Amino acid sequence: QVQLAESGGELVQAGGSLRLSCAASGGTLSGYGIGWFRRPPGKEREFVAGITWSSGNTYYADSVKGRFSISIDNAANTVHLQMNNLEPEDTAVYSCAARGGRLATMGYQYDYWGQGTQVTVSS
Repeated sequence: QVQLAESGGELVQAGGSLRLSCAASGGTLSGYGIGWFRRPPGKEREFVAGITWSSGNTYYADSVKGRFSISIDNAANTVHLQMNNLEPEDTAVYSCAARGGRLATMGYQYDYWGQGTQVTVSS
């Protein structure tokens, strides 16, 4: 069973950058779709970005398009989320998730989840 662990979240000033990592253990992510989701304070969880491991296809929420980039580190069995030009509205707990096959944009479509990492963007 795949286990996921996020890292990289911290406090950053608006306009800054962070790179989140989603490391997998217990199995290879090859053949999986990986999604990043976030839950802002007091709000529902929302899709941020996703990637299909086998094809490299990516998809982004409109709110992060052009600022965030999702990528695969095959050797490390890890997916990264590079976040640039961060805004206070990006403050949230960020979680990665995995599902067999292609990326998806709804949380219920994913089978495995990490614990999450806190990103706080100050104005």
